[in-house]
Amino acid sequence: MRRLIVTEKNNTAKRIANILSCGKEKRRRVSGSNVYTFSEDDADRNTTVMGLRGHIVNIDFPADKKNWNAVGPEELVWTDIVKKPTEKKYANALKKLGIDAEEVTIATDYDREGELIGVEALEIISSVNKEAKFDRARYSAITNDEIEKSFSNLVDIDFNLAQSADARRVIDLVWGASLTRFLSLSSMRLGNNFLSVGRVQTPTLALITEKEEEIDNFVPEPYWELYIKCLKDDFTFIAKHKKGRFHVKKEVDRVKSSLGNKGKVKTFKKRIKNDMPPNPFNTTAFLKAATSIGFTASNAMRTAENLYSQGLLSYPRTDNAVYSKIDLKKILGLLSKMKEFSKYSKKLLGKELKPTRGKEAKDHPPIHPVGYTKREKLNDEEWKIYELVVRRFLATLSDAAKIEGTKAEIDVNGELFNATGSKIIEKGWREIYPYSSLEEVFIPELSVGEILKVESFVEEKETKPPRRYGQGRLIEKMDELGLGTKSTRHEMISKLYGRGYVHGNPLKPTIVARAVIKTLDEYAEKITDVKMTKELEEEMDTIAEGRLPEEEVIKRSREMLGDTFEILKKNKEKISKDLRERLREEKVVGKCEKCGGDLIIRRAKRGTRFIGCSSYPDCDFSLPLPKSGRLVITDQKCKEHGLKLIKILYKNKTWNLGCPYCNYIEWMAKKKEEEGED
Repeated sequence: MRRLIVTEKNNTAKRIANILSCGKEKRRRVSGSNVYTFSEDDADRNTTVMGLRGHIVNIDFPADKKNWNAVGPEELVWTDIVKKPTEKKYANALKKLGIDAEEVTIATDYDREGELIGVEALEIISSVNKEAKFDRARYSAITNDEIEKSFSNLVDIDFNLAQSADARRVIDLVWGASLTRFLSLSSMRLGNNFLSVGRVQTPTLALITEKEEEIDNFVPEPYWELYIKCLKDDFTFIAKHKKGRFHVKKEVDRVKSSLGNKGKVKTFKKRIKNDMPPNPFNTTAFLKAATSIGFTASNAMRTAENLYSQGLLSYPRTDNAVYSKIDLKKILGLLSKMKEFSKYSKKLLGKELKPTRGKEAKDHPPIHPVGYTKREKLNDEEWKIYELVVRRFLATLSDAAKIEGTKAEIDVNGELFNATGSKIIEKGWREIYPYSSLEEVFIPELSVGEILKVESFVEEKETKPPRRYGQGRLIEKMDELGLGTKSTRHEMISKLYGRGYVHGNPLKPTIVARAVIKTLDEYAEKITDVKMTKELEEEMDTIAEGRLPEEEVIKRSREMLGDTFEILKKNKEKISKDLRERLREEKVVGKCEKCGGDLIIRRAKRGTRFIGCSSYPDCDFSLPLPKSGRLVITDQKCKEHGLKLIKILYKNKTWNLGCPYCNYIEWMAKKKEEEGED
């Protein structure tokens, strides 16, 4: 019997072949792709394992619909979608291997995208071999036990799950392509400067720009806080007035002037409280934790996927935060072989394990270690992510920390002041998990009625604007609102950077982003509203559950989009005018030092970019710009020249150009120095 196993990537294929063959697999090339073959003597089968490259079939509009000038955006709403193999060598290899296969096992990652990738492979094989029988291997880690177990318990392919992923692809393509074309044509932003719109992308961007509007409109208000410095023996501690904030300066001055230099301890209480360990990592919690230690969300996920393919971590895309059917003692045994975690793992092995529990889901288990390694075998980023996951796993199995909380109430001439302290008396889970810190504040032992020397002081402060979203907090907010999925949220954030819509971390919207969202909010609010996206996500869930057919959900989404286009067409001229006016600000960098005109980003006849004066030809002042990369004009200004600082986005990397004038002066000085050396 000839058997073909199809995985999502080559390194997964290689590892699975190695496990199933007990290291006896042989590599060969088929149509330019690596495949791994071995014989299963006990099953009388010749087996070949082949890895794909993710999606090898893409969807698109027909070629005759791609001319932006000839085909109106609204025509795309009801255009049929075509499928095209994008990785022909993989498709050819599948056909060559599939034509003789009697049994085909789909072993792609078990989630919506993985199921769809598997069905794409199935359809290619079925086109040359209609007799082949198909089944499915589901696993959550690429370890010997997990792979052997999954291949001993093969199941049917979940076509509903694959169709829900296919529906998402179609819906996102139709919404994104039609609205992007409409907005780009309306603003005359074509070529590489097109204005991207997306079903999930745009509501996410709206969250960021709305936060920026709140910050812009925020007016700080002054307030005052009244404190006393208390002296007990040789130790000083601070107590704060019970009122907290004083919003009137005269009031805080009046209270301060009424205080003496002695305070009486009115109450003193201590209590021990349990500081509970964190819950297991689902994808959202993992990405939030990873971004807090310096990773971008996309880099954290990419690194976790690498560790998963190496058999070190479980599958990193999961909504589950409950360990079930996991041999926790076995994992602790593996970790006890590593010097970094040996002592703590052995400590846990000696006690009854009661792991914490978060929200339960029925997909993959929480992200946890499944293998061990030596630190030197991983690069720095891999080690940081592996260590984060290991320490989180160990923390979830640990005892609560014990915190001694202290509270004192001091009476100073009738005015009450509170002092609170905290002290860790048993580290518990905090011993192994340093990513969550607790500031300890010491208050000495006091007695009710005790008299203390006090010295009062006032601190003037002002209210702070709301915080921008960091990547981790944004992913958490997207999860809360139902924007995107656990598998796509980090990709969506990367896309916002790549489109030049945001910069920095926390995320700050660019002028272009704010222009796009403001215009859509005014004329087509449904596109920026999270409710629309959440509604479509819920309908795609009904496909996975088998309650609605894919065609029905896609039809409903097209109808929703058609209604949106009716509104857009009615306001087309206003949208075009408003967008152009708002986007003009993006091109203005500052004022010309020679004539006072606007310095604007321009293009020469040869296509090169530069900064030129709006008074040209009367004024010829100009500054050079880099030839490639997307320009992001920030709202920060150079203190010396008053010009807006610029960032360059190139191949998912950001380069801070800074002030174009300072940059030019530095470049000229360097050039002069080099010429002098010659």
